[in-house]
Amino acid sequence: MTLMTPHQLAQACSQAMHANDYASNWLGISLLESLPGEATLSMQVTQNMVNGHGICHGGLIFTLCDTAFAHACNNTNHNTVASGCTIDFLAPAHVGDQLSARAQQRSRSGRTGVYDVEVHNQDAVLLAVFRGKSHQIKGALVDTHPAEHTV
Repeated sequence: MTLMTPHQLAQACSQAMHANDYASNWLGISLLESLPGEATLSMQVTQNMVNGHGICHGGLIFTLCDTAFAHACNNTNHNTVASGCTIDFLAPAHVGDQLSARAQQRSRSGRTGVYDVEVHNQDAVLLAVFRGKSHQIKGALVDTHPAEHTV
């Protein structure tokens, strides 16, 4: 039996989460990188994501941030949920923009954590900053002790 490195565990957790995240997949959110306590995801703004002002709906940018946050706080294989989030929109996103959200753990102590997410467009313009607070619950995403198979 081979133990996973922290990097391999982070990737396995994120892959398991992403496979079952129907909302994020429906929005075209892609997982770019998963490291312990960090994650980077991307989303291309489509016409269906535009609000009445002709810019990307803030709720969809929030969803991208929330998804990156979820990966960063779950990729150490401890089921974790949001206990609160805030977002500040700094610049608009437009149809065709490729957004990238990078989440980073700032603090994790006991069952709580704080994570920051930054969203940039393809030109490295900072569009939004998000802070999420997490709470660890029971369970794990992946089995790190698979049953040994006998022949």
